[in-house]
Amino acid sequence: MLEPFDLEIFDNTYSVFPEEEGVYTIYKDGKEYLQIQKDTESQWLKLDPASGIPLFGLDEEVNAIGQAIAAREGNSR
Repeated sequence: MLEPFDLEIFDNTYSVFPEEEGVYTIYKDGKEYLQIQKDTESQWLKLDPASGIPLFGLDEEVNAIGQAIAAREGNSR
């Protein structure tokens, strides 16, 4: 399992905690902010906080966080 790490995007610092396969819990300003999951190479999905079901729809912030995670994981291999 991957260790938690920080990302800086859009002048914000996000703390990323890898969970189960392909799911990440994101913290912003020290508070749980959202959970995301990889959908395709370029698309990431926000998960519903209550049910954990993927919420389909374009979210630039979620995609930016996801792409930064993918880039970091690609560099660590």
